[in-house]
Amino acid sequence: IAGAFAVLVIGLLLAGFLSRWVERSLTRSPRFEPTVAIFLSNIVKYALWALVLVTVLSQFGVETTSILAALGGMALAIGLALQGTLSNVASGVMILVQKPFRVGEAIQAGSITAVVQNIGLFTTELKQFDGLFVMVPNSELWNKPIVNFHRHPIRRFELVVGIGYGDSMEQAREELLALASADERVLADPEPVAFVNSLDDSSVGIGLRVWCNTGDFVAVSWDLTEKAKARFDAVGISIPFPQREVTQKAAA
Repeated sequence: IAGAFAVLVIGLLLAGFLSRWVERSLTRSPRFEPTVAIFLSNIVKYALWALVLVTVLSQFGVETTSILAALGGMALAIGLALQGTLSNVASGVMILVQKPFRVGEAIQAGSITAVVQNIGLFTTELKQFDGLFVMVPNSELWNKPIVNFHRHPIRRFELVVGIGYGDSMEQAREELLALASADERVLADPEPVAFVNSLDDSSVGIGLRVWCNTGDFVAVSWDLTEKAKARFDAVGISIPFPQREVTQKAAA
C-alpha cells in the first residue's frame, strides 16, 4: 500500500510539473498561441494521470490489461461519436500553430470574405464587411484554400479602362501614369506600369498596375478609378459604350 501511495503522489506531482513545463515552454515560443499551449499541456497531464492510475492499480494486483482494453474501447467509441468535434479541434490546433491568419486580418475562404474576430479550438468567429457575424467550424476553414489579404505589407492594384479605337493609346498611358505619380500612397518601387491590356470589340483596354501599402489598398483603388474617369473626360479621351456594327447587304 505504501508503494502504491508513493507512486500515486510522485506520479501526480510529476504530471503537474511536466504539464506546467510544457505550457511555459510553448507559451514562450512565438510559434504557439496560448490556447494551443494550454490544450497540449492538458493532454500531457491527463495522459500521465491515466498512466499513474494504471500503475497504482497494478500495485494492488489488479489486471491492468483488461482495464487498458476497456479504456481503449471507450476512447474509440468517444472518438467515433465526436468525430466532427475532434476534427474541428485538430483543425483549430493546426490553424493556431500554422497561423494562416490572425485576429484582425481580412481573409477569403470559399464563399466567405470577412475579418477574423476570434480563433478558438472549435470555431473561428468572423465579421463580414456588411457587419454580419459568421461562426465557421475550424475544419471548414482548414480544408479550404485561404486567401489572406493582410499577410504581406504591400499589395498590387490593377485598373483597366477601355478607350475608343480613335483615341491615342500613348496619351492614355501617360495620363494614367501621371495619376499614379501624383498619389503619394502609390509606391515608387515597384514602379507603376501602364500598358495595352486588350483589344476588345468596342474599346482598347488600357491597364495600370500600381503597388501600395496593404492598409491603403481600398482607398487607392477607389480614388484611382474615379480620377481616371475624370482625367480622361478632361483631356477628351473617350470611354465608349459597347457597340456593334451591322452591315446590311442588298438582296441579289
